[in-house]
Amino acid sequence: MTTSGSAILSLLFTLIFSISWVTSNSDSDNFFQCLSLFSQPSIPVSKIIYTPNTSSYSSILQSSIQNLRFLSPTTPKPQLIVKPLHESHIQGAVICSKKHGMHIRVRSGGHDYEGLSYMSDIPFIIVDLFNLQSISVNTEDNTAWVQAGATLGELYYRIAEKSRTHGFPAGSCPTVGVGGHFSGGGFGTMLRKYGLAADNVIDAHLVDVNGKILNRESMGEDLFWAIRGGGGASFGVIISWKIKLVPVPPTVTVFRVKKSLEQDATKLVHRWQYVADKLHEDLYINVVIGVENGKQKGERTIQVTFGSLFLGEVKELLPLMEKDFSELGLERQDCIEMSWIESVLYFAGISEEESLNVLLDRVRQSNDSFKAKSDYVKEPISEIGLEGIWKVFLEEETPIMILSPYGGKMSEISDSETPFPHRKGYIYEIQYLTYWEEVTEASKKHIDWIRRLYSYLTPYVSKSPRASYLNYRDLDLGRNNIGNTSYTQASVWGIKYFNNNFKRLVRVKTMVDPSNFFRNEQSIPPLLSWGKRRGY
Repeated sequence: MTTSGSAILSLLFTLIFSISWVTSNSDSDNFFQCLSLFSQPSIPVSKIIYTPNTSSYSSILQSSIQNLRFLSPTTPKPQLIVKPLHESHIQGAVICSKKHGMHIRVRSGGHDYEGLSYMSDIPFIIVDLFNLQSISVNTEDNTAWVQAGATLGELYYRIAEKSRTHGFPAGSCPTVGVGGHFSGGGFGTMLRKYGLAADNVIDAHLVDVNGKILNRESMGEDLFWAIRGGGGASFGVIISWKIKLVPVPPTVTVFRVKKSLEQDATKLVHRWQYVADKLHEDLYINVVIGVENGKQKGERTIQVTFGSLFLGEVKELLPLMEKDFSELGLERQDCIEMSWIESVLYFAGISEEESLNVLLDRVRQSNDSFKAKSDYVKEPISEIGLEGIWKVFLEEETPIMILSPYGGKMSEISDSETPFPHRKGYIYEIQYLTYWEEVTEASKKHIDWIRRLYSYLTPYVSKSPRASYLNYRDLDLGRNNIGNTSYTQASVWGIKYFNNNFKRLVRVKTMVDPSNFFRNEQSIPPLLSWGKRRGY
């Protein structure tokens, strides 16, 4: 280490010394010095570490947080932030954190519904993968390598740079980081044709608990299985993914058809449930339910929007709609033909006047606090049941329900192929959301409301277990004591996210991280004596 490098480390240590919640003076000093061993001469450790006394600390911490509920003054803040510029920095962060008792959280995008990637109830540091955003697209073998800190928007843009007839079946929000999205499953408008993002991952690079970089071959098929839908944060730090690109036609068709209650929205949603998962696999129609102002001043009413992506031209779409969902009354003028990459902007709610360059914008978009929950439906909800939802909806200011259809490819993939188990037999998935502007004052009122809605839906959704989607993380389902996670604690929510796959995830965790170094409030626990006695 150079003299100037030592001076910088000494200065950084002096700055952090005054922070009362740092684990100990010696631990902090040792961590800095340990991490410096993993920095190249051209990248001193001072370039990648930020403490609360660093001028840019707050802006870096807040840069990708999408839920302002976790930006209150009382939200726990990290002891320091590590922003790796090289894979070796991740290795160093893991090795040094483990050696000196530092708890870590790993953030790749910040669209974390419960903030688990950037906050903790115990002292912690953040490893922020923002700078690791390299994407290499190969249209000759239909693959791409994408680093975990890249966003979906960046991935789609780089694919479109090379080809307008290649795409990837992932989510519709461009600022989501691929690291967490893929590892939780990751679905979007092409799931009925191609399945989840995780279904199209063919390799990965991961830093394990010992700081080693593993690929699919060296990590083994069990661990490779686990990180494709079981959540990477339980098993290591995902550095990059190798994905299989999928073919898309030169022209796709989109539409949005809005219906009010006076326009038979209730009957249309009811009918949609019977056809949504049985339509041609090229056709995806979701339902977005919200509240709009009524005709009279102060009046509020339900508005339902049917939104669709069809992998083909209008002339092919209209006969399919007439055959299977004529009740919607879709007409030629409702439809827009465009390229697949343009449909990405369309479903992201971005104006068609915007350049594709907007997909490269990583700036935080949300200015709200929110709470979300999820469910799965196996039997259509009755019209009476839907009318009950409308009543609960009108009690809230900005409620949203998004119904996403399954079927097609999703029904063809085994529920044990990846940890994501919600396959055959599920008609659609529900995401519930409520937004508000205040950071803390109104939180309880809105969270209480979404819990009432969730309770109301109990008779109408999946049972034994009542299923939920990992990427719509919900701590209401239960949380671990992150200092001493047990199987019994974790199984409360684990069965909801993973069904029978939870047991296998526990076995994999036990094999690769028996000391439970990678942990959070809903991480997979290693096998303890309780599980061993029962044959798990």
